[in-house]
Amino acid sequence: MFCPECGTWNRGAGTTCVRCAAALPDVPTRPDVPDALITALRQATGNRYRVLRRIGSGGMADVYLVEQETLGRPLVLKVMHAHLARDEEMRERFRREAESAARLVHPLICVPFDYGEVGEMVYLIMPFLGGGGLADLLARQRTLLPVRVAEVAAQVATALDHAHRHGVVHRDVKPDNVLFDDDGNAYLTDFGIATAQFHARLTASGRAMGTPHYMAPEQAMGRTLDGRADLYAVGVMMYECLVGFPPFDAADAFAVGYKQVHEAPVPVDEVNSEVPSALAGIVMRCLEKMPEARWQRGADLAGALEKWLYEVGARRDARVHTGTPSGSAVPVQLTVPPPMPSPAPGPPPAPGRT
Repeated sequence: MFCPECGTWNRGAGTTCVRCAAALPDVPTRPDVPDALITALRQATGNRYRVLRRIGSGGMADVYLVEQETLGRPLVLKVMHAHLARDEEMRERFRREAESAARLVHPLICVPFDYGEVGEMVYLIMPFLGGGGLADLLARQRTLLPVRVAEVAAQVATALDHAHRHGVVHRDVKPDNVLFDDDGNAYLTDFGIATAQFHARLTASGRAMGTPHYMAPEQAMGRTLDGRADLYAVGVMMYECLVGFPPFDAADAFAVGYKQVHEAPVPVDEVNSEVPSALAGIVMRCLEKMPEARWQRGADLAGALEKWLYEVGARRDARVHTGTPSGSAVPVQLTVPPPMPSPAPGPPPAPGRT
């Protein structure tokens, strides 16, 4: 929300403005899900899932924690808002999230298990990730340590590289769409407005879709996008994680978009002098106005971040091959166990024995 005193954009979960510390107005929360709706959800999913509770709500869907009856595992049920489900184009976008993500088999992309439509009820079944989201983390802490920012961004960039090589541009990379598992690994989710080679007919309207604070300049102008627009958004996300707010802010979405196109961001290490200059250079290259001046592939950005992590001693030189066209290895965060100690030497052989 925007602060009523200074106009600064703040995350919805905050209680005070990040800049002027003024109290933010209370936002009414939605009541708990009535029993009738839970019953309808069970019926729509064929009683395969037991609805436990509602855990969130987004622009397109409500999110519930459910338990799969047959296996007893926790999952997430995303139910499209009823008023949107009546719109054929919005139903198609929601279905496309399932189709786009289902084509992307990658360990750092949250892939749906199931999709269904029953009357006006449209739903997705997704994995449950118990580590929360990056947006929640920022709402609690405001900023993250540079090493953690680089770790998260490297994983997101690796996931994006896979998506881009398969013809999918996410178009809405932001903290709300980065989730963590129990080990802290970052997963990319919510491909609801992604463009893809196999969905060209829905991407020709020329409308700027996405979240204004994370839009690349070409996206704010409604131009045709490629993967470099997603890498711009990763840069915005890193910037916000390092200083507590995105590089551009204004009183409304149009003004934010204007700044994305026409204004240069203040270097992140000038806003926060504790940001290492090498990491700041990686971030600011993401935020170049011209796509040609940015990192050209997610693998390039991930490689730069992993190299920096290695140089500051936060990473061993662990790399895995992900089948990139060049045949090079794309860095992925790995948990490398320490080397096993050598066994203690045994007693010397008895005299006269070999």
